[in-house]
Amino acid sequence: MKNGTADLMEARGPKPRLKRVAKPKPSKPTEKARVVDLGKSTVRALNAALHEITVPEPALWKVKNPRGAHAIACGLQQPVMVEIEGPVGYYCAGMNQAATVIVKGNAGTGVAENMMSGFVHVQGNASQSAGATAHGGLLVIDGDASARCGISMKGVDIVVKGSVGHLSAFMAQSGNLVVCGDAGEALGDSIYEARIFVRGKVTDLGADCVEKPMRAEHRKLLAELLERAGVAAKPEEFRRYGSARKLYNFHIDHAGEY
Repeated sequence: MKNGTADLMEARGPKPRLKRVAKPKPSKPTEKARVVDLGKSTVRALNAALHEITVPEPALWKVKNPRGAHAIACGLQQPVMVEIEGPVGYYCAGMNQAATVIVKGNAGTGVAENMMSGFVHVQGNASQSAGATAHGGLLVIDGDASARCGISMKGVDIVVKGSVGHLSAFMAQSGNLVVCGDAGEALGDSIYEARIFVRGKVTDLGADCVEKPMRAEHRKLLAELLERAGVAAKPEEFRRYGSARKLYNFHIDHAGEY
């Protein structure tokens, strides 16, 4: 393992490939909205109906009375739009692929967990592990996100307009976590090649996570993400954090950090 500061290691290492982020086009449903009332129907029936969609055109679904039910709108594979009118429980929009899911309320644990693509918008706060293991797509949280936001993220873009709790971006492998508020303890602990942008205060950094310079390509990427999420902030107001690359291989001098 080469010695030197984090900046020198970054300069010597391969230049990170910045993922191109396109501004999402607003969905224009071609059919009249289908309304599902979970006070009268079940989540199982709703998800089954959504999974039966085969026409690759946007369609609008409105879900009423979710009342904190778990696993709403999971595993969607078509570019439908699902508007959930109220708070949801665990794993809403998990494994999403291509769909747009809008939660008009708060979301429980693991919203957009393992998302592959598409767009998930929480118009409230999110509980722990938001966007966990997600590979792609965009997750926007209008309020705060609890602990472990973006844990083990693998390519997703997450924009939190509020603050995030402890251990956010823990073991984050790739993608971007944008925090417009503050970040809790152990931010980016054991991070790999994901990028973290924080506008507010950081309580402390986790193992192998360091502050890094904001270069022109990072400011451009961040500006695009902020625009996509509808955030009126300037990239210059943020700081960037990432991996120091000291824990990739075992070294006796770093044994206490593992």
